[in-house]
Amino acid sequence: MSGDVVKFGVVVEKDEDGYYVASVPELPGCHTQAKTLDEVMKKIKEAIQLCLEVEGTKGKGRNELVGVQFVEVQAE
Repeated sequence: MSGDVVKFGVVVEKDEDGYYVASVPELPGCHTQAKTLDEVMKKIKEAIQLCLEVEGTKGKGRNELVGVQFVEVQAE
């Protein structure tokens, strides 16, 4: 990497066991988990760096994370 700062949207969820799970929609397969929010954010930064080292940016069109919306539907 050339040392440029690149910003990625990170989705953080909490699973049924109480772990925080972080993923980067722009980088398929880039995810991690940890017991605390601080730790998961540290680990996702490391995961992003590893993904970029392996995959590079490859000039992909970048999507901007706008937000997360919750939708309720009737379950059958």
